[in-house]
Formats: sequence, structure tokens, C-alpha cells
Amino acid sequence: MRRIPTLLLLSLSISLSGCAGGKDRVLPDDGRSIKRIYDQHFSDIGLHGTLAARQALNGRVVNSDAEDLSGFVREAYKELDRHFPRLPNPTLVMYVFPHLAGPERAPIPGYATTFPMYRHTEYALPGEAHAEAPRHPDDN
Repeated sequence: MRRIPTLLLLSLSISLSGCAGGKDRVLPDDGRSIKRIYDQHFSDIGLHGTLAARQALNGRVVNSDAEDLSGFVREAYKELDRHFPRLPNPTLVMYVFPHLAGPERAPIPGYATTFPMYRHTEYALPGEAHAEAPRHPDDN
């Protein structure tokens, strides 16, 4: 009867010892370093060093149509806000009384903290909220 738990423990320890051997070599050590890959990339595109890359990018405009999107983005936000208004999530204030904490019984002074009533911001589906839904305090 005593041999079964011993054999079970022995077989379990042997099977788990096989899993622990390869954890030191997760990534191979024989590949190129990140620095060599980075330098090779810059030499392939004809730039040598980060200073040359910065100078090459200085005069380039990433998106010349950015000004044209500003009106669209504002209108899309208003449209989404009108169809899916935020539901109210009041901020609660809690006072923690002075207390002793931990095994050392360290004194902790009283303090006040705030937190939202609901964990997540909830949105109403179209038609669920009144036309003039209350605004979320973060929307200014």
C-alpha cells in the first residue's frame, strides 16, 4: 500500500524534471544581434547611422491631407455620441478610517478615495436613451 504513493511521486518528479531542462535556451544565441540587423538595414537603404536617417526624414510630410480629416473626425464623433450616448457613471467617494495593517500592525492614517460606481463605461444603444443624454464628466 505504501509503495503506490512512492511510485506515483517518483514518476511525477521524473516527468516534471524533463520539462525544466530547456528553459535556459528559449531563444537561440547563434543569430545576428539586433544592432547588426539595424546597421544592415540602414546600409541597405543607403543611410549610415541614425543621424543620416533623421536628416532624410526631416523634410518629408507624412500625410499632407491631415487638415482635410479634422472636420470629418469631429463630425463622426458628434454622430457617434448622438447615437450611442454614454450612460451616467457617478463617482463615489469613500473614506477609509485609520487602521492597523499587516502582521507588523503598521498604523495607516485615514484617507479619502474616489472610484466610479460601475467598472466600465456603458453606452446606450440607439433609441434606448433620451435625446438629451447626460454628459460624462470626462467630456469637456
